Amino acid sequence: MKHRNTAVSAVLGLGIAAALGTAGPVQAVTPTAPHAQQSVSHYAGSKQESDNKAFFDAVLKSVAKKRAAHPDAASVTVVYDASAAPSYQSQIAASAQIWNAAESNVTLQEGSGADFTYREGDDPQGSYASTDGHGRGYVFLDHAQTQEYDSIRVTAHETGHVLGLPDTYDGPCSELMSGGGPGPSCTNRQPDAQERAQVDALWANGLAKALAKVNKSS
Repeated sequence: MKHRNTAVSAVLGLGIAAALGTAGPVQAVTPTAPHAQQSVSHYAGSKQESDNKAFFDAVLKSVAKKRAAHPDAASVTVVYDASAAPSYQSQIAASAQIWNAAESNVTLQEGSGADFTYREGDDPQGSYASTDGHGRGYVFLDHAQTQEYDSIRVTAHETGHVLGLPDTYDGPCSELMSGGGPGPSCTNRQPDAQERAQVDALWANGLAKALAKVNKSS
C-alpha cells in the first residue's frame, strides 16, 4: 500500500497504488504484466518509518489508557472494530488469527471500545494504515488492490503496522512486511521469525513506556 500524508494523517501501507476500476469479489487475481509493473513502480520507494511510528504510537496510547488500571496483565489486548469493512470479515479474522498465533505479548481481539478500526473502499493509492490525528487509528482496505494481490496478505500486512512494524518493500516474499515488493505472485501471509520477535519486543517494552507516561500524567 501507498503512504499518504495529510495535516492530520500519518499513513503507511503496502505501497501498491494503482487502481483497477470497480470492486469485485474480495479475492486475489493475477494481473496482466503491464499492470503488475505499474504497481511495482508506484510503491518501491515509499519507506516512511516516521509515519509508521506515528500510527503505532496512536494505537499504543489508546491501549495504554485502557490498561493503566491493570498493568500486571501477562499480555496486551488490542481491540479492533471491523464493522466498517463488511466485505473483509474473513480476511480480517484470518489476519488476527495469524498474528495471535505468532505473538505472546500482544493479542488482537474484535470488540467494542476499539483501539483501531478497519474500513474498505476504493482509493487509487491502495490500502494503508492511518491515524486521524486524535489518537485513533484505522486500516483502509482497497477493493482493487485486494483483487490484484492476495487479500489476506494485504490485510495481515496492514495489521502488522498496527503492531508497530515498518514496510520493507525490498525484502523477500518470506517477509510479510515486504508487502507488494515481491509482486502479486507472492501469497505468503505469515510474518517471519524476525518480524515476530520485533513485535513481541515492541509490546513488551513499548507498552511499559506508554503505561509509565499514562500513569505519570494521571
